[in-house]
Parts: sequence; structure tokens; C-alpha cells
Amino acid sequence: MEKETDNNSPMMTTTESIQTETVTPTQTRSVKTKVPEVEIHLYNRGKGPIEVFKSALGGWDQDQLEVQDILDKYGFKSIYAFSPQSGRTVPIRFHPRNGRSILSYKDGSLIHVDGEPKDSLIKPVTRILLGVVVVTVIIAIVVNEPPKWLRKLNVFGADFPPWVVACMVIVFTRMRKRTRDFIKKFGW
Repeated sequence: MEKETDNNSPMMTTTESIQTETVTPTQTRSVKTKVPEVEIHLYNRGKGPIEVFKSALGGWDQDQLEVQDILDKYGFKSIYAFSPQSGRTVPIRFHPRNGRSILSYKDGSLIHVDGEPKDSLIKPVTRILLGVVVVTVIIAIVVNEPPKWLRKLNVFGADFPPWVVACMVIVFTRMRKRTRDFIKKFGW
């Protein structure tokens, strides 16, 4: 009977030598798997494509589009499925927590996406200022001399200029709209 010894031992007494693969410290073994991707042609309000890129699909089954990443990268508030021949169709819905699309996509698909840019902060501010100017001009034209009942109300001991009244009207209506939503939010 032959004695079995360690594989690294210089003296092997078994009848069959064991072949082992030696790996040097500089070699690394890795397994590469193909990540499912889709090709996206991105449009901005129907113009473009502004960019063509590949996007990896995510999710458990790796079949969902990373919508939130696209919105953040390009500054869109929403994106839509798009057909270059007929235009914009339905919005691409996504889950608010993980930012992935609700619908699934196949690996290698070509997707045309149309984006709606975020509104700038300048637009609502200019609307408010324009509203104040218009209401001020209307009050100044219509009310040349304030009525007697307004003179008797003289609450603060001074006359109100038309622009102050216009600002108060706009602020009151905006606050009323916001508080109505606030009250509905808490079930009142």
C-alpha cells in the first residue's frame, strides 16, 4: 500500500500525479456578464435628437429604465415616449422611490424619448410682477379719487397707494390658494 502525501510535497508517492492550475498573484479571474442596455435617442420638446446614448437597465429583472437619472442629468421635469413621425405620445411613468420605469424594456431596444424642461424661476416671478403692474394701472385709472367709504376706513391713518393695494390683492389670493391646498392636505 502506498502512502499519500501532500500535493506540495516534493515526494509524491501516489501512483497518479495530481495536476493543479497555478495562478500567479498578478492574474485575476473574473466572470463578465452582459448588462442589459437600451439605446436612447433623446429629444427636447420634439427637437433633436440632442443626444444618443446607451443606458443600462435596472431593477430585479434588469428590464426597467432608470428614468430619474435621465431627468436629473438633462434637467427635465418629465419625459415622454416619442415617435419621430407622429410626435409625443404618453409620459414614461416611474416609481418615485427608486426612479425606475413602471414598464419593462427589452435588452437592445431603441427608445425615442422626448423631454419637457423644468420651468425656470424667472417665469413665475415675472408673472407676479406683471400682475402687480396691471392691477396697479387698472386701480389708478379706475379710481381717480378714492370713494368716500374708503376714506372713512382709513385704518392706518394714511391713504394706500394703488400699487400697495394691488400687492395686497395678489398676495391674498396666492396665500388663499396655498392654504386651501394645505387645509385639504390635512383633511379639513
